[in-house]
Amino acid sequence: QVQLVESGGGSVQAGGSLRLSCVVSGRTFSTMGWFRQAPGKEREFVAAISWSGGFWNVGSTDYADSVRGRFTISRDNAKSTVDLQMNNLQREDTAVYYCAARNGRIEKSSIMLYEYWGQGTHVTVAS
Repeated sequence: QVQLVESGGGSVQAGGSLRLSCVVSGRTFSTMGWFRQAPGKEREFVAAISWSGGFWNVGSTDYADSVRGRFTISRDNAKSTVDLQMNNLQREDTAVYYCAARNGRIEKSSIMLYEYWGQGTHVTVAS
């Protein structure tokens, strides 16, 4: 049984930082992503990392333009985790953040191609 469990959400002042973590169990996926959904808005892509195998392969990454340079995604294949370091958080980053997984390349717009999803973790940024 595949499970994705997010943690690390919370409340922070604008300009602050949070680190989200997602633990994956039951299966290994080549691509892991983070998405977010703000109140009244559609779920959107935040960041993703893909891994083609090999001990030294650190994977390739992609980011939404709105978070590029502020957020960093990373994965630890030995621990089956994928983290999202979020720096210089802004009020517009307030949302529920979801971890997602798929086998295949990074997909930024076709989020339905991600087969498995976590339950989400709340991030609130106060100005």
